[in-house]
Amino acid sequence: MARTNKTDTGKWVARAAATGGGKSYRGQRPMKWYGSLVLICLLGIALIVYSRYERQHPTSTPPTVGTTWFAAFAFDVCGTVEPNLAQNPNARTNPGIATPGYGVMIIAPQRANDSGANATLGRFVANYPGLVLTPTALRLPGKKTYHNGDKCPSGTHDAGQAGTVQTRMWPTFTGPGSNISGDPSSLKLANGQLITVAFVPAGASIPKPSASSIAAMQQAISSSNKSSPTTTPPTVPVTPTTAAPSGTSSTGSASGTSSK
Repeated sequence: MARTNKTDTGKWVARAAATGGGKSYRGQRPMKWYGSLVLICLLGIALIVYSRYERQHPTSTPPTVGTTWFAAFAFDVCGTVEPNLAQNPNARTNPGIATPGYGVMIIAPQRANDSGANATLGRFVANYPGLVLTPTALRLPGKKTYHNGDKCPSGTHDAGQAGTVQTRMWPTFTGPGSNISGDPSSLKLANGQLITVAFVPAGASIPKPSASSIAAMQQAISSSNKSSPTTTPPTVPVTPTTAAPSGTSSTGSASGTSSK
């Protein structure tokens, strides 16, 4: 019996050795796993190279990384200018295009995603939690979503009338404004710009941001120019204005600005 067991054991060892070094064993190696490791390494190298390229070749389209611009903005819902948005809840982690409050937008790209052609109203909206803006819908944080065709609620200036999402932009404080066609998210931001996003009936007058927001923007631009002489000079005059109360009707004169 002992001799038989020894012989059987020897044959088993021989077969195992032959299999370990044979083609059948090599065919069972986890090639997909090795391939995944190689792919991960290649992707990591590609990301490092791309990141270095971005640092060494920043976009030349303004606003470039390191630029600081300011714009004034407001929201008009059914004929009533809404209170200014509070400071971005995520301003510390994503400060590229944000608001400190006061109806002022700071465009200060720190990475390519917020610079150049990417510095749009859509980037600001995406960086503000709870804010929604599409060609057909508008929602302010914590409030109702308005879709094109919805009727303005009772108690508003345009009560009972069907509204649509509209955006009006003034390139300078003194220049004329124009309604933005197409997707409002694609609106390119600029220094000294005024923007009002509205949900109002077609053909309704859309006001500029409040006088207090414009004054805060002008002061920020003036301060930025004094501390950074190379910054493009503002195109808006720095003149004192009286702060307007929040929630004024777009048809009144309380905002201290014209909707032209």
